[in-house]
Amino acid sequence: MLQPIVGSVSAERVLIYILARGEGYAREIARFYDADPDSIQKQLVKLETGGVLVSKEVGRTVVYEFNRRYAFLPELEKLLEKALSYYPENEHERLTMNRRRPRRRGKPS
Repeated sequence: MLQPIVGSVSAERVLIYILARGEGYAREIARFYDADPDSIQKQLVKLETGGVLVSKEVGRTVVYEFNRRYAFLPELEKLLEKALSYYPENEHERLTMNRRRPRRRGKPS
């Protein structure tokens, strides 16, 4: 949907994923979209070089998030939120449901 504006499908996927989850790393994003990790990594580096994203190391993993000092961040977030609202319901739900820990044993579904 935003491919003409941001330049590629991978860039759109990276931006939408980080908007929905707050942060992410290359393999995680690639696995979510079943995409090539190399293309996702290239977009992450490109967006970091442009100042849109910042990275931090968590162990051996490089985690990316939006750069709060980026001048156009509020406008970019509004644009991405609008695009996310047009995503299919199931993909929107998958993006926003961010489970990182296992469920408690015996907990009802």
